[in-house]
Amino acid sequence: MSHNPIDDTVAQRVARYAQLVPYKDTMNQNNGIPAEAVMMMSPDKVMPIMSPLGWQGRSKIAPVKGAPGLTITLAECPPGDSAGLHMHTAATENFFCVNGRFEITWGDEGQHSTVLDPFDFVSVPPGVYRDFKNIGTELGRLLVMIQPEPGDSQDAVYHAEGVGQEIARRWGPATREAMSQIGIRFGAPQAK
Repeated sequence: MSHNPIDDTVAQRVARYAQLVPYKDTMNQNNGIPAEAVMMMSPDKVMPIMSPLGWQGRSKIAPVKGAPGLTITLAECPPGDSAGLHMHTAATENFFCVNGRFEITWGDEGQHSTVLDPFDFVSVPPGVYRDFKNIGTELGRLLVMIQPEPGDSQDAVYHAEGVGQEIARRWGPATREAMSQIGIRFGAPQAK
């Protein structure tokens, strides 16, 4: 019988639902970002499952460290909960409806949409504003898989400028800056 050293690591690459922690909890604890500020631009619970080794973005607390190029989270949203219109500048965001019903909107004003029922999937390319909202009557779960471009360790996200202004007004510019440090920005991305 041969022994493959990788066999010993599989047990360390398991994520247990009961042990997942919403990234909002660690954003508040580690970065001084008020939970109410995060609620303005994120669904109720987003629980990181897997992120690349060395990842610096919101999902860095994921229990499983994978290869570069993929982060996986589980979004749990009560009825009416949404992520808010946002853009991943250089990452494809993929949505798989586990349960419930989600409206996925996209476009500069969120003018396009599709509805995902359980086991439906949609992929939104980089640079496109998008949102997801639980339009069902029960707690909905959406598996979110983000594919950043090679070498990215943070996944820059831009939310509406008005949300950023409100966060700075209510909690000060330092809160807005702390969000920027973990890849959450407001307004249109600057041209390269």
